[in-house]
Amino acid sequence: MENKIKIQVPVMADLAAQGKQPEWLFWVGSAGAFDDRYKKVTREFAKILTFLGVDYAVLGSEESDSGDVARRAGNEMLFQMQALTNIQIFEMYGVKKIVTCCPHDFNTLKNEYPDLGGKYEVWHHSSFLQMILAQRGIKIDSDIFSNNTIVFHDPCYLGRANNIYEAPRTVLNSIKSSKVEMPRNKSFALCCGAGGGQMFKEAEKGNKEIFIERTEEALATGADIIATACPFCMVMMTDGIKYKNSEERVKNYDIAELVSMALGL
Repeated sequence: MENKIKIQVPVMADLAAQGKQPEWLFWVGSAGAFDDRYKKVTREFAKILTFLGVDYAVLGSEESDSGDVARRAGNEMLFQMQALTNIQIFEMYGVKKIVTCCPHDFNTLKNEYPDLGGKYEVWHHSSFLQMILAQRGIKIDSDIFSNNTIVFHDPCYLGRANNIYEAPRTVLNSIKSSKVEMPRNKSFALCCGAGGGQMFKEAEKGNKEIFIERTEEALATGADIIATACPFCMVMMTDGIKYKNSEERVKNYDIAELVSMALGL
């Protein structure tokens, strides 16, 4: 993806040294920081934040893992250690509002950190984009995707865990393109196969891996873009597209990438 604008991502420690306190913490997450594919999503979302003039910053090297995978895998002690460390850093910088691209981190920060004393206003980037585009009156006029058909895959931790189904679809509907749905969607959507720590363990015995089943379902719609809103889902759907030898015909983009491209960023 071509980088048309250069941005300087603000860091909490630097702003604190200047006596500034940004309104939003952009929680990058482990995938957004270390996964080569999802780094692109982080970059495109940061471009959008900059373009829209959002007052935000990241923690940079002070950001640790949210602890989601540790808890799902059964290591409660590690989860609490990671969470309490993050909560301490949030308190140090007076963090009140958090936005993240990862539904797993969103779910953990929003629903599980309060039990440990960390209470914040937490937004997933799909809801944030829906809100900020409407708030700023941004209309996306680009025809870059007008000849494309997009199907959205619901992340489990965004949909069933937090009942967020319309926000990503509203964002996608702001982009000129055709939209289709898989037979299993919203609360009935099939998992990509990576949640609950499954991405980091070997597949169990069975007739077919879940990510292949879900990819086949997406490809059967005839869409040439599979839109996702989760780093785990992106890994699994991208692998599925490769497995089905459909890389030339079908692309997998995060909703932030689609918005960024449609805005010409």
